[in-house]
Amino acid sequence: MDPNQSVVENYANPRTCFFHVLFKGAALAFYILSALFIDNFVIIFVVTVLLAALDFWVVKNVSGRILVGLRWWNEIDDLGESVWKFECLDQESLARMNKKDSWLFWWTLYISAVAWIFLAIFSLIRLQADYLLVVGVCLTLSIANIVGFTKCKKDAKKQIQQYASQTIASRFSSTLQSAFSVV
Repeated sequence: MDPNQSVVENYANPRTCFFHVLFKGAALAFYILSALFIDNFVIIFVVTVLLAALDFWVVKNVSGRILVGLRWWNEIDDLGESVWKFECLDQESLARMNKKDSWLFWWTLYISAVAWIFLAIFSLIRLQADYLLVVGVCLTLSIANIVGFTKCKKDAKKQIQQYASQTIASRFSSTLQSAFSVV
């Protein structure tokens, strides 16, 4: 590798990676730094939750599709039951996904949740229930994306296995048919 070559060039979607990390970092940084410089809890709450909500939306609807080829959502059916819906790229497209993009996606998803957990523990130790509320909202949004994308990834693997089984079965069947039709 050329020493003058930038690490960012190794990512297939550097802009998407940037925004995937930006809102996570912005929410965490604002929350941590605001405790030092801002005395108004309402401002801290609104801005931090807004940044976390932007992160949730970007991850769920943009970076999840582009970086790992997955998208999820949850609907309520006619019986009032929660139904998870998943979208994934086809097997060939998933195989072509950039490994660094995928690595960045999954690690930042988990690291940001761990950071919010540490901040929740810190708020508990300091007996700051109001700040625990902010952290709780942000952690909930983070965990919702982790659960959604983990379920989506498992569903995608199941779909790929079913496709592979069906393809093998149909090829085997057509091979048998052609073998007997020749005779």
